[in-house]
Amino acid sequence: MSQKNNCEFCQIIDKKAEAKRVFEDEKALAILSPHPCCAGHILLMPKEHFSIIEQVPDYLIAHLSKIVNKISIAVFEILQAKGTNVLIQNGVAAGQKTNHFMIHIIPRKENDGLDFQWQPKQLNQEEMSTIELKLKEESKGIGDFKKQEKKSVKLDKEIEKIDKEENYLIKQLNRIP
Repeated sequence: MSQKNNCEFCQIIDKKAEAKRVFEDEKALAILSPHPCCAGHILLMPKEHFSIIEQVPDYLIAHLSKIVNKISIAVFEILQAKGTNVLIQNGVAAGQKTNHFMIHIIPRKENDGLDFQWQPKQLNQEEMSTIELKLKEESKGIGDFKKQEKKSVKLDKEIEKIDKEENYLIKQLNRIP
């Protein structure tokens, strides 16, 4: 069986499993989390199966980012949130529990008991410089983004030609010296 057939979120996308859908378009689905950390915890995922962010095409990440922004606005307005955490758990070591890439949108309120704080690690200048050089070298190719393939559009009817004799605006433009 393929990963898609075994994925509980692909089952939700294909409407073979129930979920509280809050947004859907041709590329993405947002649902209320079945295991929320708070009221209004939303999961946004691509409809196509990808396990981790590195597999998701750039154009789809851009599309998901736009949706995150709009959903966050809705969370502020509708749920009276005072903030949001936008979280990607990318890989098991990062806390990813499911094999389908998703973005968590978590409404926040003052003193809500959720704690995403960590203690900063103290690195010496040599460690920081080594990490900086390695990342700088690896990131030289950033900017070569994968674009979505363009699909040709077929029109159902022929485009009507504008008759210059009958179009008032074109007549007026023709009069301008």
